[in-house]
Amino acid sequence: MRFTRTAALVAFALAAPSTQSADTAAPAVPAASSAALPAPPAKTAGCLPSGNGFLRARIRGALNLDIDWHDAELECEGAVRPDGHGIRLSFAGPIHTDGRRLRLVFGVTHAAEGGSGSALPTNLTVIFEGEKRLFATRGDDRCTVDKLNQERVGALGGPTRSYRVIARGFCIEPVAGLTANERIVVSSFDFAGQVTFGSTPPRSPPATGATGGRP
Repeated sequence: MRFTRTAALVAFALAAPSTQSADTAAPAVPAASSAALPAPPAKTAGCLPSGNGFLRARIRGALNLDIDWHDAELECEGAVRPDGHGIRLSFAGPIHTDGRRLRLVFGVTHAAEGGSGSALPTNLTVIFEGEKRLFATRGDDRCTVDKLNQERVGALGGPTRSYRVIARGFCIEPVAGLTANERIVVSSFDFAGQVTFGSTPPRSPPATGATGGRP
């Protein structure tokens, strides 16, 4: 993981929890106004429109957690990785009453739009929002997506293209904490989430054994 990405995640994890974001905060209403305000649009719950998103993970070490989140408990999103190579998927679980929430972010190297893959190096970040806790592999050599498939979803036309991504994998080494001397091991994970690509046409994955390409 590049330093800039790690620093951004640390800042995000250490931020104080908030019940409203800048995008959802209601505008101030003058006290003298008695006009009825329109109800805000209802937020769509769940990960996938089809209702079949999920995340399961086994975490041991400084924390012992068996995660089994179903679609209605999840918020998920996905896009091309910032460096343009592979995809990044984020899964956020249920929000606790005190604002705490667990989020897992998978950066899957060499995953091409619409394609399947196996033995894909994966960067993993585990964020405990509101707890000042963050664990990150800081590289993609400790975790692997053993198998990945993509299914086209949503409208077929327009400037964006969305896929349901189904994957399973594991980590072979501990994930280190960035703000404390702690370690965890995510010994297994599997998920179904969504990744959306922009208007750039899909690129073909590099041929196996090609020279001169990125590792």
